[in-house]
Amino acid sequence: MELKRRSLLAAIGAGTAAAALSACGTGTSAGGSADGPAEGEITLLTPIYEGADGKTLLEKEILGGFRKKYPDVKVNVDYTTYEQLNEKITTGLAGGLLPDVLMMGVGWIPPFAAKKAIAELPEKFATAHDYEKRVLEPSRYDGKLYALPVVLDTRIVVYRKDHFAEAGIKKTPANWAELRAVAKQLTKNGRFGFDPFSIHLRQCWETFLFANGGQLFSADGKKVLFTDARGVEALQFFKDLIKDGSAVYAKKTDLGAPTNVQTGKASMMMTSSALWKQVGEQNPELLKDDKLGAFVLANRKPAMLQGGTLVTQSASSKHPAAARALVEYLATPESILGAAKQRGSVPGLKDLSDSSYVKENKFVDLSLQSMGDACSEGGTAAWMEIREKIKPTLEPAIVGNQSAKDAIAELGRLAEAAIGRM
Repeated sequence: MELKRRSLLAAIGAGTAAAALSACGTGTSAGGSADGPAEGEITLLTPIYEGADGKTLLEKEILGGFRKKYPDVKVNVDYTTYEQLNEKITTGLAGGLLPDVLMMGVGWIPPFAAKKAIAELPEKFATAHDYEKRVLEPSRYDGKLYALPVVLDTRIVVYRKDHFAEAGIKKTPANWAELRAVAKQLTKNGRFGFDPFSIHLRQCWETFLFANGGQLFSADGKKVLFTDARGVEALQFFKDLIKDGSAVYAKKTDLGAPTNVQTGKASMMMTSSALWKQVGEQNPELLKDDKLGAFVLANRKPAMLQGGTLVTQSASSKHPAAARALVEYLATPESILGAAKQRGSVPGLKDLSDSSYVKENKFVDLSLQSMGDACSEGGTAAWMEIREKIKPTLEPAIVGNQSAKDAIAELGRLAEAAIGRM
């Protein structure tokens, strides 16, 4: 039976992949102890280090340094994309051939740790470097460490300073009422005031949920919390913006294409911290002329969605010492800084906050300064199934006539059913 990307945790929860998971053990490997010598041939599965530059960075610079430190380890790299990553892992689990070291997204650790597909890491790794406190939370499950952060990708609001100045707006919005008013004021002559939709709808709604003081799930991941008024209000705010004419869902831009803020078609937008690098390549004059600013979304509280890429170790690796050594190496400051520069991402280490890279990238600098306001998606072992249902369930309330309350209620029912199957 072909296992599609979306089916991973649903299949596991139903028991379909039980045989594959049973081979993963409980975090120790039949191949030996992770405390033994680092040697053998291992595979790294990664959705980052894209393109020729990324491949050179990883294979020559980062893995070049790793080979010098661990000459008896050979690393084969399996490149993929985030769109294909889940399917890759599904295939590996079903065939009993999970890569030794895997890079995953924020929110992915609890589902895989709950099924013992990934190995617990030594707690000393958490204190090996000066991590920002919030950064390590998505790397844990049930209080135990299973991954280390490599790069972060935050969601912030970027705005056109020149548009604000022309309209006489002297400060950034401090809450949704001000955001809506400013968006209305800036909407004119074919330009719309705010573009919240050019990031993924799941991430967009989550950011607004968190800024409204809401939560996705209870601390133990077994109860849905987003179905209260705060989750509904977050979705309703999008409908209100569209009603005002200051946001247009159909005019969102594709990933990598010049954004509406870059082209001047929008005055504000929700975006990734990586936009600074993209603008530097596509519209460097905007940075040179200081036309772009950024702020953290706020309503009941400021909230910045923290995504990113984590590195973890397969529980079924035949060379656990080598796999653990690579996990540790990919999370060193030198490796993290290289990956962050290549992607325009945020390094989650205080050690790097004074680096020239951070100081020159204002969106990254803002993100590091705002880590106290960071919130992460996920938090339940059923996340891999739930995450795929957020956009298609909420979208009808934005593009159609469904009420925000009904859409959130339906998503809640789906989430509760997914949690119940775990």
